[in-house]
Amino acid sequence: MKIGPLNEAALAAANSPVKADRAAVRPEDAAGPAGGVPVTVSAAARSLEVSPAGSGIDEAKVAAVRAAIADGTFTVNAGAIADKMLSNAQEILSRIRN
Repeated sequence: MKIGPLNEAALAAANSPVKADRAAVRPEDAAGPAGGVPVTVSAAARSLEVSPAGSGIDEAKVAAVRAAIADGTFTVNAGAIADKMLSNAQEILSRIRN
């Protein structure tokens, strides 16, 4: 792939500081000593945060899958994946139609 000449306007825009809405920035969200752009996280995004204890992840199963991948014995059941994808697509389409 060949990369063309630099676009000076795009380069300048990429290097310019980003102006943030300071009213929406909480002090605890401000950039640390390394600098950067302050970021705010919406209440909706914060509500998605899950504690590690209640994550619902089966650590033993994750460890078994990792071991199978490392050993080269992990197999993918393409039929089961295809069936689940079709099922999910049907569910989404039924929601759109209703």
